[in-house]
Amino acid sequence: MCVACYVDEVTKQKVIAYNAAFHKVTKSPYGAGDEIGMLNLIDAESRSAILSRADASKVFDLSVDHFVGMPGWFGAGDQPYQIWMTHTPAGEIVDNSMGVSLEANQLVGYSGDSISMYTHCGTHIDTFNHFGYNGQIFNEFSAEQYLGSRAWTKCGAEKHPPILARGVLLDVAGLHGVATLPPSHGIGEADIKGCLSKQNVKLRPGDVVLIHTGQMKLWPNIAFVSNTPGLNREGAEFLAKHGAIMIGADNLTLEQTPAAHPLNFFPVHTYLLAEAGVPILEMAYLDELVEEKVWEFAFFGACIKLRGATGAPMRPVAMPLNH
Repeated sequence: MCVACYVDEVTKQKVIAYNAAFHKVTKSPYGAGDEIGMLNLIDAESRSAILSRADASKVFDLSVDHFVGMPGWFGAGDQPYQIWMTHTPAGEIVDNSMGVSLEANQLVGYSGDSISMYTHCGTHIDTFNHFGYNGQIFNEFSAEQYLGSRAWTKCGAEKHPPILARGVLLDVAGLHGVATLPPSHGIGEADIKGCLSKQNVKLRPGDVVLIHTGQMKLWPNIAFVSNTPGLNREGAEFLAKHGAIMIGADNLTLEQTPAAHPLNFFPVHTYLLAEAGVPILEMAYLDELVEEKVWEFAFFGACIKLRGATGAPMRPVAMPLNH
């Protein structure tokens, strides 16, 4: 008997979380070659259904911009965001990289630039090869067989389809009557049920679920990156077993930090990515949705197709629903 079954028996066969075992990678019910997990629930019918209800007269931008000095996950030595000019109008007059006449360089002002950054910088998705267990990632793909010198050959960002689905916003900060949740507040089942009741919203299989902690009130200060309030494993299991296809938040890590588990320093990441087959969205800007009390919406997001990458920038948007 299932202790906590939130969907019917037919739907349960499609929800990967019901096949999960603690701290073990899950074999996908969608086949040995599956690399997108719960995103398999997106199909022509689900896309058409949400588009038919979307009110495109108002679009909410759920992303932050990238800039030098922005907060991010850099404590483990990863590359902060950098941008530099590779061509400037005045510089081209000196360098003449295009091999044209002086008059041409004086007429045409050529500017170009390059960037360098960790792939988990700004608003972005986490793919299934980001975290796993014991040398394997989701669907039992092993590092020995599928991790090359440069990147994974399985579960990279390029495999993600554009995500067009019903979105649900859970205002956990609002539930507690605060602008920003206290440091390291763990969001569990009680918080989620409280939001659903207060907001009069129901979860459905195929939802993108976004969690408002209020952390963007701290952006871009250094306080944004430490002791984040966020989802705990109990809350993650609750959402995954309801059939969420992606879970995100407005904080640095989605999950509560520091971790409560003595060995697993990212228990929610490993659970969602390796066990439940649910990708993650981090550093989403949700304040405008909260201000206008838009709890249900049409969600659209497509990540940059970085082949093999463990994460990729995304610029998601939300459109209110016509009821």
